[in-house]
Amino acid sequence: MKQYETFIFDSYTFDPKEGKIELKYSLDDEMHFTETVTLQRDGLFPSGVDLELLDRALFALHLIGGISYYKTCCPKKMEIRSGKLTKEQAEFWNTVYEKGLGEFFYRNNLDPEGLISFPADAQDAPEPIEVQKFHDRVLVPIGGGKDSIVTLEMLRACRMDCTLFRLGEHPLINETAEVAKLPLISVKRQLPSVLFQLNEEGALNGHVPITAYLSFLSVIAALLYGFDFIAMSAERSASEGNVEYKGKMINHQWSKSLEFERMFQKYVHRFLTPGIDCFSLLRSMSELHIAQHFCTLPQYFRCATSCNKNWRILEEKPKERWCGTCPKCAFSFCQFAAFLPKKQLLEIFGKNLYQDESLLPLYRQLLGLTGFKPFECVGTPEETAAAMLLAVQQGELEETPVMQMFLLEKAESITDIPKLIRSVLEPSSEHAVSARFLMRLDAHT
Repeated sequence: MKQYETFIFDSYTFDPKEGKIELKYSLDDEMHFTETVTLQRDGLFPSGVDLELLDRALFALHLIGGISYYKTCCPKKMEIRSGKLTKEQAEFWNTVYEKGLGEFFYRNNLDPEGLISFPADAQDAPEPIEVQKFHDRVLVPIGGGKDSIVTLEMLRACRMDCTLFRLGEHPLINETAEVAKLPLISVKRQLPSVLFQLNEEGALNGHVPITAYLSFLSVIAALLYGFDFIAMSAERSASEGNVEYKGKMINHQWSKSLEFERMFQKYVHRFLTPGIDCFSLLRSMSELHIAQHFCTLPQYFRCATSCNKNWRILEEKPKERWCGTCPKCAFSFCQFAAFLPKKQLLEIFGKNLYQDESLLPLYRQLLGLTGFKPFECVGTPEETAAAMLLAVQQGELEETPVMQMFLLEKAESITDIPKLIRSVLEPSSEHAVSARFLMRLDAHT
């Protein structure tokens, strides 16, 4: 593929009548990309939104959206025609691109040092803009997995006014919304076909920080549909990286980390509005703790899945909710096995993953016995070990090849089993839930 010199953030537009956002980019003014985001028109009221604030939010979406096109060849120069950044803003975007593309750099053997440089053209940033309050309305982005389900049910238990928010169509998310009996706002994102053509021709490709994109899109949705809070569903183990590369820690889940969450909150409140709070309600919880909550919600067992094969853009969607071979399936099975009886576990997954000897290398990796944590949204080795110890206590799976491996290679080295389990299941005090939201939560309970 041809090497281009400059990545250009061309322009963005918003058509309020159609609910359509267009994000335009180019490489050297030769290779052009147009991404389209179509908002659900039901409930949309752009006339009630401060136009300057909306424009700032659209500009931010334009900047994060560019990451999918920038990575095709990683030009050393960036040009922004759609707006201007202060030095502080440029540093934010440099960090988001560098850390958000960490896995991409690792897999493509690229050195990110000095590669990304957003231009700082503005001297002073405009003051943040206040917004109308909407009586504690909470927008809950959902992705089809257990985490967002736990979030919505925690908020429901506190009698908060919740609306679900999804990016893209999927029947499993439809089922989740039907079970939850909550309103659902849908947004469609259409990537340009030229991007996939470039990938076929040898353009660089790899993981992008999709949660960062979703976070900025959620702010636009909060403005246009009228919400005070955005409740994400990232757990504490998302902050733990996978592997060190070029002297830096690479984290597949960086845009779900506490570091990004705090950076994002500061950016929104400093440069957009202090009137919208975005945070993860589950930040203090481990994956295993979240799974424990989810296992008390059997009404969702038939529609929830964490298997990424259900969410890939171009590939045909599988008939089964769990492929049974990927790191997400292996880890999820492990988490659910800690709390569910064998019969119910097999009904969910269709088979006993602990019986599959081909998964032994993957489970060794999840336990930290070999390699490093897979580049997937999976928990820590401690969470995996604690889950297996809890499964042993249930007494139904210990004769399987995977559990035998665990008992022989890992369990004997755990000196204080109750302490390990307790440390994984106890909530952390570290989170970024706003004081304003906690006050509202107390008022509803």
